[in-house]
Amino acid sequence: MTPDDLRLLIRDVPDFPEPGIDFKDITTLLSHPEGLAASIELLAQPFLASSIDLVVGIEARGFVFSAPVALALGAGLVPVRKPGKLPSLTNSVSYALEYGEGSLEIHADAIPRGARCLIVDDVLATGGTAAAAMELVDAQGGLVVGLAFLAELVFLSGRARVGSDSQVVALIAYD
Repeated sequence: MTPDDLRLLIRDVPDFPEPGIDFKDITTLLSHPEGLAASIELLAQPFLASSIDLVVGIEARGFVFSAPVALALGAGLVPVRKPGKLPSLTNSVSYALEYGEGSLEIHADAIPRGARCLIVDDVLATGGTAAAAMELVDAQGGLVVGLAFLAELVFLSGRARVGSDSQVVALIAYD
C-alpha cells in the first residue's frame, strides 16, 4: 500500500472536538489490517539505518504506531503521557495545542544521555505536542534523530515548530 492508499482509509469527522475542526479519524485505518501493517512499515523504513535506541511514543494514538515501529527498528519504547499517568518521578512540559493547551510527562530516568530517539505520533498539527516531546527528550540528554507521523496538517505549519535539526517524516500530507 502507498500513502495515497492509506489516505483513503482515513475519514474526516467535521466539527470534532469543537466546531470548525475537521478531525482526521484514523480508527478506520487501524481496523484495516493491510493499512495498519503498511503504516508501520512506511513509518519505520526511513529510520532503519539510523541506529535508533528508543522510540518515544506520544499518548494516546501515538502508542498505536510507536510500539510496532520500535519493534521494527530493534529499539526500546518510552511512553510520553498526560500528567498523572506515569508511576515514578517525572519531568513535565506544557504546550499549546491547535484548540487548547496540554501537558506531557516522561519518567525522569527514561532516556539515557546520548540515546538516539525517534518520536512517533499519529498527526503533526501545530507541532506543539511534538515540540514538547522533543523538549522532554532533550532535557534528559537524548538526541532526537527524527520524528515520524502518519499524517501532517500542513496548513497548521507544525513542521516549522519542530525545527530542521531532525528528519521529519509524514506519510500523508493534508494541505
